[in-house]
Amino acid sequence: MTTSPTPDPVGTAFLLVEVTRGGDPVWAVKWRRADGTRVKLRLGAPAWLDRDGSGGWLPRGGRPRPGHLTERQARRLMTDVIRATEAEVAEERARARRALKQTKRAHGPTFRDLAHAWLDHLAAVDDVKPSTLRNYRAMLAEPGTKRRRGPGQALARIMGGLGDTPLPEVTTAQVAELLDRVAGDGVTNRTVNRHREVIVAIFNFGLRPHQRDRWRLTDNPAAATAKRREEGPGRLDVFTVEQIEALARAAEAGTWRVARPYETAKIAEARRDEDRQLGELLRIAAYTGLRRGELVALRWRDVRWSERVLVVERALSGTVERTTKGRRIRYVPLADQSLAALDRLAQRPNFTSDDDYVFCNAAGDRLDPSALRRRYVAARDSAGIPPLRFHDLRHTAGTLLTRVLDPVTVKDVLGHADLKTTERYLHAVRASRLADAATRAFAPQ
Repeated sequence: MTTSPTPDPVGTAFLLVEVTRGGDPVWAVKWRRADGTRVKLRLGAPAWLDRDGSGGWLPRGGRPRPGHLTERQARRLMTDVIRATEAEVAEERARARRALKQTKRAHGPTFRDLAHAWLDHLAAVDDVKPSTLRNYRAMLAEPGTKRRRGPGQALARIMGGLGDTPLPEVTTAQVAELLDRVAGDGVTNRTVNRHREVIVAIFNFGLRPHQRDRWRLTDNPAAATAKRREEGPGRLDVFTVEQIEALARAAEAGTWRVARPYETAKIAEARRDEDRQLGELLRIAAYTGLRRGELVALRWRDVRWSERVLVVERALSGTVERTTKGRRIRYVPLADQSLAALDRLAQRPNFTSDDDYVFCNAAGDRLDPSALRRRYVAARDSAGIPPLRFHDLRHTAGTLLTRVLDPVTVKDVLGHADLKTTERYLHAVRASRLADAATRAFAPQ
């Protein structure tokens, strides 16, 4: 890999004329530094020029007065001025770097140094998923960092509070105060605890046996901070089968789209194909419980028609296709409803080979998950059904499957890491089944 040479500031320089408050012309030079910043500096000598009568300047005749500069003299001088100025800046930056190194040697590495090392370790050694790493980087953003989406800057709570602090000087009280400030922003206790978890994980990384000496750590000051009490899981709202079908029909009808009176017949047909695909996608999401990232990564080779099974081994994480959330392959049974939806999709004229995406755009490329979510919301509102999230299609599948399958089987189908997650669906179903028994219990004897 070759790198482009650093541009010479002199090669970017040009001479210009400025006017003093007294109306006299002076020479100035403007150039661009290697880091892209632009610099303008007066040469400190009056310009030997006369006005040309139209707002410009002309060389003045005769011998220049002492201290005045002709254009030719100014051009020779500006090179020396640029060289001297850049040398001073370079020396000042070198002094600052030396001072920083001395400070680090005296006080030890900072929390920022350890946090960056932790992030690098997650990416290179632990191989965390891109979406997870992106979330951690967002939580550890520097003050002044622009938001990835939308206007404004990142809150930078952690780095703003701890970034410059030498590691041995970080105290439990300091971390607790930071968490109190986070809570003061009006966020949930879960968000406060997530900040705490990240800080604890960073210090735990620095306390590993092969890392301890490097970071000069003896304990984890964040581990002693109080964990906020979180609310239990909220009410689990799901769709009925009738609502799923109403949603799919609304998606297929395309009534959720903004009217485009001037689109061509070819574009209109392409949009109808997209609408039909969206309807089938929503059915499959509700009848299989696949996550959104798993749906958009699905390929036709993953459909085992004769076995009536869907092989789920990939998911989109950020912009990268990786293993599923549980990092394992799972086999999802295809009910008649799901199989029929896939069969209708397989009738399209193109993009049905093994390596093609089951759900794709007009060019055969993978769907954008964010665009899919927006289309779902529009179709849902058009259908007039409850305003549930796209992820609630997965909860719908879990609830419906729990009615006829044991929790362990549902756990495997949905790819839950913990049976407690699956049991959320079981509670509502169990209560419904007990209604008849409760009626008998309260009947007069």
